[in-house]
Amino acid sequence: MLAHIYQQYQNFLESNNMVDFDDLLLLSYQILESNENLAKEISQQYSYIMVDEYQDTNLLQVALLHKLCSTHQNICVVGDDDQSIYSWRGADIGYILNFTQSFDNAKIIKLQTNYRSKAPILQAANKLIAHNHSRLGKELESVRGEGEAVAVISSFDENKEADTIANEIKKLIAQGTKPQEIAILFRLNALSRGIEAGLNRAHIPYKIIGTTRFYERAEIKDVLAYFRLVLNINDDFSLSRIINTPRRGIGKQTESRIFESATHLSLSVFEALRCGKLDSILSPTQKQSLEKLFQDIEDLALLLKSGTLKFLEQFQAKIDVLGKNNGKKNKHDEIDREANIGEFFGYFRDYIIHNPDASLEDFLNDLSLSSDLDSPIDESVCAMSVHSSKGLEFEYVFVIGLEEDVFPLNYDGVNIEEERRLGYVAFTRAKEKLILSSVDSRFRNGKRTQLTPSRFLFESQVLQSKNSFQTAPQETSFQKGDVVLHKIFGSGVIKEVQDDKLMINFGGNIRMIMSDFVKKI
Repeated sequence: MLAHIYQQYQNFLESNNMVDFDDLLLLSYQILESNENLAKEISQQYSYIMVDEYQDTNLLQVALLHKLCSTHQNICVVGDDDQSIYSWRGADIGYILNFTQSFDNAKIIKLQTNYRSKAPILQAANKLIAHNHSRLGKELESVRGEGEAVAVISSFDENKEADTIANEIKKLIAQGTKPQEIAILFRLNALSRGIEAGLNRAHIPYKIIGTTRFYERAEIKDVLAYFRLVLNINDDFSLSRIINTPRRGIGKQTESRIFESATHLSLSVFEALRCGKLDSILSPTQKQSLEKLFQDIEDLALLLKSGTLKFLEQFQAKIDVLGKNNGKKNKHDEIDREANIGEFFGYFRDYIIHNPDASLEDFLNDLSLSSDLDSPIDESVCAMSVHSSKGLEFEYVFVIGLEEDVFPLNYDGVNIEEERRLGYVAFTRAKEKLILSSVDSRFRNGKRTQLTPSRFLFESQVLQSKNSFQTAPQETSFQKGDVVLHKIFGSGVIKEVQDDKLMINFGGNIRMIMSDFVKKI
């Protein structure tokens, strides 16, 4: 299927006399490969070849370079092997590591003088990246001299982390630092939710660079549309967003006819389908898939009456928001999308536990009030993924999510050395001060999970720094009979411990509470 689509795409480009970016490389290489005289002529025309960002080159780019240098070896490349972070886009660090083997008499000049960062920042970065084996080796030295030690923030959870960072940012701004000179970096885009919430609570202007704000991301909008449809099955505006998410075999033209017909009849799509008014538009398969969608929505609406937590569990089981069954996806994008969904469901679960009497409608209303969707102003704190930060610099940099399995990530095929290079990139964005942050627990796959500090904190030798501090240490070991305090239900006695859940007697009312939400008294 993919090969067929690609061929159709190529045919379209050719018939319209168009090329895309990849064609500029591929066609150029094919022309030079098939015409030796032309390759020689072009090589002689360009006597000196200079390449930037060589650590991010791929096979085709390197092959083209060899054609351009076929009559000479006058080539100069600039790159930093310690910042090779795009293997998922086809880049191969091997080309810069083996450059001297590809071009005879090549000379390596190490640029180790750093004009950006204060010494403590570079010392931490140097110690971190030294744990990689696949590198040419260098040690950055600062011309800016000593500065503040790298700080480490250790928090109970992402909410406390966000509030602590917001308070630190307020102090920096009060001391005269411009908001746009402060950055918050994260390995996964999903981590922006907690930070965005914290900055909103503190009324600190911010902008997300390289991606959209958390509640503006497609998969989150999809879930919210499903939620609204559960509350009102006749909500055609929400239906229009998810009618083919995941794919249900309903094309754009059919989709338009469905909504036009329902509107013409002054009916919702649900009503029109139920009374057979869409039969002439839909194929049997399309009708069946649409009927199943509405049946799932009705089932969820009925389940919602039994409790919001049960609704959430069944929603995750019934609705394939990410379309996991629709075929192979880009691994890098899918990790982010799955993390976003997991973060959202985890937050919703938290909300339910802390607000047991709240409805789904209350949750949606609170979201609309708490998520700041105003356009960011110029003087805003910058929040972005580490990948998006490459090439940028800021006076003060906060790097969050420094926990094992978060940064570095841990999944099949992950390259720990590339994760470490990402850490190196993150550290070296800071000019004046670097602040690293880890938490005891975050949402993973929609559930709160206990985490351990990232190995990068130990490898960079900053975890035990005198400038490290902890926020709100939390008792995590509970036993039957312990007296605990919950911020909503008050004090209670633990009756039973079930992994990370506690059965607690609050004055005669027995409730099952996540251990993260109570503390011993």
